[in-house]
Amino acid sequence: MSLINRLETSAADFDARLGTLLDREDAASLAIEERVREIVASVRRDGDAAVLDLTRSLDRIRCDSVAELEVPAERLRSALENLSPAPRRALEFAERRIRRYAEQQKESGWLSEDEFGNQLGQRVTPLDRVGVYVPGGRAAYPSSVLMNIVPARVAGVGEIIMVVPAPDGIINDLVLAAAALAGVDRVFTVGGAQAVAALAFGTDTIPPVDKIVGPGNAYVAGAKRQVFGRVGIDSIAGPSEVAIYTDGSLDPDWAALDLFAQAEHDELAQSILICPDTAYLDRVEAAMERLIADMPRAEIIRASLQGRGALIQCRDQAEGLSVVNRIAPEHLELAVAEPEALLPEVRHAGAIFMGHHSPEAFGDYCAGPNHVLPTSGTARFSSPLGVYDFQKRSSIIHCSQRGGQALAGPARALAEAEGLDAHARSAAVRGEPE
Repeated sequence: MSLINRLETSAADFDARLGTLLDREDAASLAIEERVREIVASVRRDGDAAVLDLTRSLDRIRCDSVAELEVPAERLRSALENLSPAPRRALEFAERRIRRYAEQQKESGWLSEDEFGNQLGQRVTPLDRVGVYVPGGRAAYPSSVLMNIVPARVAGVGEIIMVVPAPDGIINDLVLAAAALAGVDRVFTVGGAQAVAALAFGTDTIPPVDKIVGPGNAYVAGAKRQVFGRVGIDSIAGPSEVAIYTDGSLDPDWAALDLFAQAEHDELAQSILICPDTAYLDRVEAAMERLIADMPRAEIIRASLQGRGALIQCRDQAEGLSVVNRIAPEHLELAVAEPEALLPEVRHAGAIFMGHHSPEAFGDYCAGPNHVLPTSGTARFSSPLGVYDFQKRSSIIHCSQRGGQALAGPARALAEAEGLDAHARSAAVRGEPE
């Protein structure tokens, strides 16, 4: 069986085959949604008792209270202080770059005065309390800790609560070190839909938050979907994706490794390479077949590439970029000699990696821009996580006497047209001389 699917845009069945690859519906989603609904309702009703029961049964943690699931601040500090030099330097390097990038995103308020002497403007304030979900279990993601907490800190969020599953009571010290470095306030070893519900509704021990951010599995995504409205959320994250457009100038081994890097996340991750040159695609496929044997996660990579990966031959650059926009990928690599020339044609992508020396892996860890990105085609209308996600805006309207008189007539007329008499009268009295 071939390692990866081959598609041609000129083929009669191309649209159908690409559509199948991009179909993000999961056959198990309805069953998951129902189970998540039960968990959310249980936590909302029973609070700490439900969180404790679910954590005991699902994560096999022995404890008598939710308070025991909070990681002491001293343990966070100790994890950072005792970290080996190399990973600590890497964490600090990444944190500095993420913070520096985030500081460029911070918004501030403004005021202006119109021709009637009215002051109009906008006030920007940070959220009071934010919940950050960090995946745990099979893998540790200190990079996710930094990417979610640092911009919240830059925004000025008052309190940051982190939740992370710790199956069998085991939690990665690198994750705790990253939390300490980023400046988290409290950490609870609670995961899954129950953690999301606890953050949304609050319990006697876990305080309710204003917004929940951070990736997780299908249960976490389902819970975020169900509590949205009670709290804000960043997005409903799906499997990770990369699309690479190249003219054939990217080293085939590099292309293969970039595709592998995305595929090794999990079996549902998606890796797609688009190029007009058939011979080049053959070389990339040969490189993949040769390099796969050296990959520790080869089984996961194979499943991902065979299930959702593709090498796509397009007719030309314009058609290739049209396919990119149809995919609206989470990550896009423009692996050409002059990527700036192609950038105006890209309408939909979460993060764009320019040229041969900007692999998506840099974005995952330490380039600086956030790696929490829109997935499943939502780059058509969504943006990367940023400082702006932890700020809110209030409009400011301060009318002078002359300004109020100027607005009164039009406001009254529009209110009367809508049949809202109290609105009309409220406006009208401001138009009368004092």
